[in-house]
Amino acid sequence: MTTDQEELRVLAPTGVTGSGFLESSFERGLELKPHFIGADAGSTDPGPEYLGSSKSAFPQDAIRRDLRLMLIGARKIGVPLLIGTAGTGGNNEQLDTLAGMAKDIAAKEGLSFKLGLIRAEQDKAYLKKRMRQGRIKPLSPAPDFDEGAIDRSAHIVGMMGAEPWQRALNAGADVILAGRSSDTAIFAAMPVMRGFPEGISWHMAKILECGAASVVQRRTPDCMFAWVRKDHFVVQAPDPTLRCTPQSIASHSLYENADPFKLVECSGTLDLTNSKYEAISHTAVKVSGSAFIKAPRYTVKLEGAEKVGYMSILIGSVRDPFIIRQIDDWTARLTEKIQARVKMVFGDKLKPDEWLFNIRIYGKNGTMGPLEPVKETKAHELCLVFEATAPTQQIANTIGGITRHQALHLPIPEWSGLITAIACPYNSMERGAVYKFNVNHVVEPDTPTEMFPMDLYEVKGASVKEIKQ
Repeated sequence: MTTDQEELRVLAPTGVTGSGFLESSFERGLELKPHFIGADAGSTDPGPEYLGSSKSAFPQDAIRRDLRLMLIGARKIGVPLLIGTAGTGGNNEQLDTLAGMAKDIAAKEGLSFKLGLIRAEQDKAYLKKRMRQGRIKPLSPAPDFDEGAIDRSAHIVGMMGAEPWQRALNAGADVILAGRSSDTAIFAAMPVMRGFPEGISWHMAKILECGAASVVQRRTPDCMFAWVRKDHFVVQAPDPTLRCTPQSIASHSLYENADPFKLVECSGTLDLTNSKYEAISHTAVKVSGSAFIKAPRYTVKLEGAEKVGYMSILIGSVRDPFIIRQIDDWTARLTEKIQARVKMVFGDKLKPDEWLFNIRIYGKNGTMGPLEPVKETKAHELCLVFEATAPTQQIANTIGGITRHQALHLPIPEWSGLITAIACPYNSMERGAVYKFNVNHVVEPDTPTEMFPMDLYEVKGASVKEIKQ
């Protein structure tokens, strides 16, 4: 659908639903009369646990607060509300949880709207079929991926592009909640559908999907606003104390991207090579010259998570200068001791490749591990995090208990007799199930929407009725 519309206005309340925003900023944004309100609600940034376990990275109460304000605001001014990557990972269970919140809010606030739900979790039989057809391709770096990996996955989602959003908008949905989505697709769908240039639309979307993250100095998660026009867009934060500058907007292209000029989407690549950034006021920036290169083949990125076991963790500190000077040797000897003790306890019932033991040394290389360029530590104390991962929580807890005792009294040559090596503010703690990402591939569908089924509902207060399509 295209129109002769000369300007399209967009409000992004926050970078992630649940991270919050100022109500005063949101109200100013509503006064600017946006044509739609959009928000991301998830990411792979917090790790594979949330996709695998269906938990959310943000507290449910925080998500509900943001969702309530956005729903009430969108219905007050009568514009669509689009929220993608429900519940952090965007699987079906997380989408249903967010939809349940929306229905509950509608009942309590007396809201009425047509609700569109777009699912992103992938049917495993469909993926196996595409794999046999040679239509699942690896990205770099890619883990080994076969039908066994598909079966082991707790959840696999596809990252939808703009087209499923456009289908829901064309169906008349007032509120669209979606599973895993490209963050930018949430914001690019409507302007592209209405005939605005794809380069301008997708670049605007890239800026808005993070809320106020592209201002000079963000004090708290907050709103961002954009005016999309035929040959440029303008961005400005509704909070008048926040400033956008050409540098702050241009530098946002580096955020989460290896290439600051090329950003790949399902349908093509956003090209910022010739983008121009101009300050039009103390707080607003005009952007022009952005282009979009169509992809020769439409692809959808897959994200999957599989359970690798259960973890027990122990936290302890070391302040003894003799141990600190030889910490690498000390941890290596400790690991050997734990491996031997685990063998004594479990015998052949627990094979060496069925459990993992890891030590993070904060104050030396806890953040970057072996990539840390500074090899010598001058810290007077170190924090050690011991991680034991095993097939069951009980086994992991047992290894955690073994770790505590072995670490507490591991001797060093400089001391005789029994020593106490670490101070443990917490004994072995249950971390629960742990997951790993097991997919970094793209699939080639027949159509942009075939992987993303949509359901429509008529919501009138507490009444919810499915609309047959």
